[in-house]
Amino acid sequence: MMKALSVFLALTTIPALAQYPRTFGWNGETWMVKVSSGAVGPGPNYFSDSTNNVWVDSNNKLHLKITKSGHKWQCAEVIRVISSGHGTYRFYIDSSQGTPLDTLDKNVVLGLFTWSDELDYNHRELDIEFSGRGNVTDRTNAQYVVQPYGTPGNLVRFTEPPASASVHSFSWNLNEVLFHSVTGTDPATTDPTMQISSHNFTNGIPLPGGEQARINLWLYQGKAPSNQKPVEIVISKFEYQ
Repeated sequence: MMKALSVFLALTTIPALAQYPRTFGWNGETWMVKVSSGAVGPGPNYFSDSTNNVWVDSNNKLHLKITKSGHKWQCAEVIRVISSGHGTYRFYIDSSQGTPLDTLDKNVVLGLFTWSDELDYNHRELDIEFSGRGNVTDRTNAQYVVQPYGTPGNLVRFTEPPASASVHSFSWNLNEVLFHSVTGTDPATTDPTMQISSHNFTNGIPLPGGEQARINLWLYQGKAPSNQKPVEIVISKFEYQ
């Protein structure tokens, strides 16, 4: 069931409908906010650049929120302006605020990823994805992906546990991509009780070229949250090294 979620980012940008007129500063960098005049991928969904959907609070934490406006549910996506290529991309999640990752609604997906609008190397797409849909066999709720997801060995499932905070990263090098997830706020912790998952991919590694880090919060197949409630994710910090 969850494997189908990995196709979502293949439709992230439809230039005729998706635009990025609003920018904001966060952690000393400039980010763009996606807005769409119609339903676009992933999903398909409507994306809003309203400050009701994307904002930075007084503690410099980024909030992404799925909200309902009239009869439409509106999703959120932000794009880092800088393209950095090889290196470590690290996302700090604050689950003490908003919706904890392990309790996401079955129709909600959070993506932490790189994406290039160019077709080369499957859009240079590297993904960390979370969803409340779960795998019907093992009940996992998250996955690491080097696109294309359908190539054997390019997708690894894991379980995001209950936690007030977690850090998720991938280190992209010429011949490998190492994904790593821990609970807490220290990505370098060696405490075995803090380790969530890690995996090193060595096949089909894309070469860099115009990709950007992105974060999106969206609805699977454009379906409303099953509980009809807004969803909010809080990201304390993004790091590139």
